[in-house]
Order: sequence, then C-alpha cells, then structure tokens
Amino acid sequence: MPTMADVARSAGVSVATVSHVLNGTRPVLPHTRQAVLDAMDELGYTPNTLARSLVTSRTRSIGLAVSAISNPYFTEILQGVEAGALEQGYSLLIADPHDDPVHERKVVQLLHERRVDGVIVAPSANPGELLAYLGRHDVPTVLLDRVVDSAADGAPRFDQVCSDSAEPTAHLVTHLAGLGHRRIALVAGLPGLSTTSERITGYRHGLAAAGFPYDERLVVHGDSEAAGAERATAALLSLGAPPTALVTANNAMTIGVLRALRDHGLSVPDDIALCCFDDFAWGDLFTPRLTAIAQPSRELGAEAVRVLLERLAEPDRPARTVRLPCTFVHRTSCGCATGKPGNPRKGTAS
Repeated sequence: MPTMADVARSAGVSVATVSHVLNGTRPVLPHTRQAVLDAMDELGYTPNTLARSLVTSRTRSIGLAVSAISNPYFTEILQGVEAGALEQGYSLLIADPHDDPVHERKVVQLLHERRVDGVIVAPSANPGELLAYLGRHDVPTVLLDRVVDSAADGAPRFDQVCSDSAEPTAHLVTHLAGLGHRRIALVAGLPGLSTTSERITGYRHGLAAAGFPYDERLVVHGDSEAAGAERATAALLSLGAPPTALVTANNAMTIGVLRALRDHGLSVPDDIALCCFDDFAWGDLFTPRLTAIAQPSRELGAEAVRVLLERLAEPDRPARTVRLPCTFVHRTSCGCATGKPGNPRKGTAS
C-alpha cells in the first residue's frame, strides 16, 4: 500500500507537509495542498485513521445526540451536521436520546467513551445529569436548539446554537390579531424545554403588542408530540368560549392539532385559523397551505459543527450562544386568501 513518503515524493513535498495537510496542524499553501491531495488520489493512498489518532490524540469524529427519530425537525438538523462535519473531514457518530434524561446521559457517555473529539447535543427538559457529566469530564460540547441555564455570573457554561423563538412566535400572534382574532390560543411544547418557555414568552409579548390580556386557559401543553397536541386541542375546543385561532409550537404538534380539528368537523381557516412554528417540507401542499415560521434547521446543524471546531481549536475561550434568525412563511391557513397580509378569508374575525 502507498505510504506518506510515496505521496510526498509524488507531490514533490516533504513528509511533514503531507502530515500537515492530513491533520490540519499547520497552514499549507493552496496549490501545495492540492498537489498533495492529487497525489493521494493518484496513488490511492488511504490515511491510517487509528495511527493518526494515536499521534494527535484526535479521532476526527464528532458525536451527535438528537432525537431525530421522534422529532422530524431534527432530521434536517442532522443533515446539516453531517454535511458540515464531512466538509471539514470529520466522521459522525449518531445516538438518539429519545428526549429521556437517563437515556441521554447514557448515550452521550458512550459517545465520549468512543473517543469522539467533541459532542453536539439537543438536551432534554431535565439535562442535569448530562450537563454534570460533560462538565466533569471537560467534554468539548455544543448544545443544539435548546439552551440551558447560564452559570451564576450570567455566562453560558457551554457553547449553544439555536434559533430565535420568542420574536417569531410574537409575530404569529400579532399577524392573527391583525386579521381580527381576539381569542388566540397556543399549543405549547414540553414543559422544561427552553424552546417551550421562549415561545410562551413570545406568545405573551404578541398578545401585549396587540393590546390583549393574557388568559392562561388559552395556553395548553401538547408536550412537543402529535398525540399530546391532539388532546390539548380537544381541551381548547371544549371551552365555553373556544379560540378562533391557534398557534402551534412545533411541527409534530401541528399534525396533532389538524387531526383534532378534523375530528371536531372544523375547517381551517374558515372555522378556525392556524399558524405554526416550524415549516414542513410539504407545508405548501396542505389544503390550506400552512402559514409558518421556518427555522434554518440545516444551517443550525452546520453552525453547531463550526462552533464545536472553534472550541477544539481554542479550548479556553469563553462559551457563547449563537442564535440564527427564522423566516415567516406566509400562506393561507391563517385566513389570508392569497398568502398576502391584509386579505383575510371570510369567517376568521371574531
């Protein structure tokens, strides 16, 4: 099999230069780097990853723990992480913590024991054991999508990457208020998640901006999954004065809400308006087309990789929280006939 020395002779460089190209241990001029890569390709050279990890104490692998199976939103994030890791020459080890605190602690420990260089984790609603393990073992970590409490001095303990939640939720509420709705309900996520609390905060800000009082009966928890949202929506519809508009706090719950509305014989948006946090790949194919807040899911995954690699390069720098903006995708489930503001369907105002 070809060796590093063979690659160096073919590229006309030193073995040390080949090593720097492979390991990223020193900047190499672009044309020199390309000559090395071309020589590797021509000779069919395959780096010995195990041997390299013994020398560098790095495996060039990243552990990812997200509940991708139970939450389709994380599937797109996973694609962003995978693309970002591959672009930088890192492999990916994936585990599904199932949003269970005990299981997440176990799978992250297993990833750490596989000697990944760092981990990207979407923490559960009760991540105390997980955070204690990561801190105790000084594992380079990026918390993804869900932020955790800061340290006593107000600084985050871990790097965090997430999207904005409060302001986009407030925008959905004020949009529905602008269409004439006065009883706007929120189907919120699992209690304890930062995304849940931030979207409730945004909902309340939206009500305040519209001049409406907060009514706790109009906030129900769907626990971030379809079945819970279905039960929560049924509870809202049983109120003496049910809502005329709904905001759902994630894509899985939107499915449950739609099922409940169908079972109660209600049409969207003619009987009740609907706006969603999280867009669907097929959101434009529903009838009506779903008005939604689209999170930059793939960009979140890629950004988490960038932040983790920066942490590996500078282990002592202060932790930071990166928030990416969301996009309002205006369609027709809100009651606008053509997906343009100020053009409500009949029957949505109340």
